[in-house]
Amino acid sequence: MKSIAEGSVKEIKLENDFYLLRIQNDSNELFAFERFLDKTVIQMHFSLKGEAVFNFNNRSYQLQVTEENSLLLYNTQKDLPLDVVLQPNTWVVSVIMSIQKFHSLFSSDAGHIPFLDPSFGEKKYYGQELLTPAMAVVISQLMSNVLHPSMEKLYVKAKVYELIALYFNKNNDADLQQCPFLADEENVRKIKLAKDIIIERMAEPPTLNELSEEIGLGVKKLKEGFKQIYGDSVYGFLLDHKMDYARKLLESGSYNVNEVGLKVGYSTASHFIASFKKKYGTTPKKYLSSI
Repeated sequence: MKSIAEGSVKEIKLENDFYLLRIQNDSNELFAFERFLDKTVIQMHFSLKGEAVFNFNNRSYQLQVTEENSLLLYNTQKDLPLDVVLQPNTWVVSVIMSIQKFHSLFSSDAGHIPFLDPSFGEKKYYGQELLTPAMAVVISQLMSNVLHPSMEKLYVKAKVYELIALYFNKNNDADLQQCPFLADEENVRKIKLAKDIIIERMAEPPTLNELSEEIGLGVKKLKEGFKQIYGDSVYGFLLDHKMDYARKLLESGSYNVNEVGLKVGYSTASHFIASFKKKYGTTPKKYLSSI
């Protein structure tokens, strides 16, 4: 562990060309960290909380990664040294691996990854994406595990593979931007309104018929449009949001399991625990113990 007055960095080496960095700033000051990285590696940075700024070209160019967002960097033409500044109370997990190692993970399905397709050529690739609730849970586990040193490497490697799989688990549906439904701005506005309504009233959400009437869009178009824009059914999306919100309430330490369940719309703790376990593979209590 490398400790600095403002923060800490822990490197966990998984293979010769594959390692994890846990960069943590729990202070009220900025924390800067630098590490030379050459053009033979792929970088994946995940901000679990807070905000980090990644600097390039002697700090002449910056990319901001806010809470629960990610940054993927790949450039075979030039070195991209790691130069990051963490705002107060910021946690970042970084996965660094060689391009060769990364290719080996997807050798049978490289076409699924845009920059691994042969047609992509020798180009740079910078991608920024939101974390899904499942990804956020894995990152939280990577930040907070307290396993015995003999087991840590195995655990971390498994979790990093899980994180990479979740990150690249893209929807195979047709390009949503080419969908005729999305050409109608009024339809899109109504679907977004439906999303806002179910989030605002997640403890007592309206039925599909009630939601359809409130936004002025037929049930069939509501269901189809919601799936096209958000990649999930109305209540599938709502369940994901409720579980993610519940996870954050639990992590805050301000509420017990019963209280969290009530806040997200479960009348009994047993129903909430069952839904949480189905989503995250563990009970709320065990999840809290793991972090």
